[in-house]
Amino acid sequence: MAVIEQVREGMHVVASDGKKIGKVEDLKMGDPEAVTSDGQTNPETGGLVNSVIDGFAVSSKLPRHAAERLLRIGYVKVDRSGFLAGHAYFAADELDRVEGDTLWLTEGRTAE
Repeated sequence: MAVIEQVREGMHVVASDGKKIGKVEDLKMGDPEAVTSDGQTNPETGGLVNSVIDGFAVSSKLPRHAAERLLRIGYVKVDRSGFLAGHAYFAADELDRVEGDTLWLTEGRTAE
């Protein structure tokens, strides 16, 4: 079972070094078999897929290519700890494991 399938809203999120990052606010399962979103796009209008990608890029404040990747492979949105800390997004391939109500990130992911 993929790690993202075990994630639930409200879980604590910690970096690989054990430092607390925040709590899971939202998550989206992706389609890891999809190579790109091009096959889902109407070449004349850009279609719905481009609208979704562009909307997510704006709302997440991520570059379009990063937003497209997260939508394709899945992501976890984390409400970061601390006053005015904001949000962080972690791709499904950056999730290491779930232990109880804690989501651990892969090695090298820190509370940056």
